Amino acid sequence: MSDYPRIDVTVDVVALTTIGERLHVLVVRRGNPPFQGQWALPGGYLEVEEDFAPGAVRELEEETGIDLRPEQLRQLGAYGAPDRDPRGRTISVAHVVRLDEPTEPRGGSDADDARWLPVDDLLERDELAFDHALIVRDALEGLGGS
Repeated sequence: MSDYPRIDVTVDVVALTTIGERLHVLVVRRGNPPFQGQWALPGGYLEVEEDFAPGAVRELEEETGIDLRPEQLRQLGAYGAPDRDPRGRTISVAHVVRLDEPTEPRGGSDADDARWLPVDDLLERDELAFDHALIVRDALEGLGGS
């Protein structure tokens, strides 16, 4: 047993696309606690043998059915506020991808639903689980607010 407390590592994906004239973000409705029933970014726990981008691609495919290659993702940053996840100390490495065409998502794994929703509506209603609103805002800032 280690003298150090356990810290988990997760990966999240901010997938963006334009539908009509509006910027949309891909979200999943959480099927399990915490935040069951709330919208969240696709993501989950990193496997021991995985690097960040392959883990993010795996989680994206499991939760939404959208299959990308690791090199399509850009690492956005790490999020590690001690209270960001009520299950325990968790650090998330977030990734961003901008898709030219929206691929139709389908909820899978521990996601009850997956959809493209307008970014401004989601942020205005402040309905994203965890610190995912902060992650989305950082992704938008990295894209020049587009």
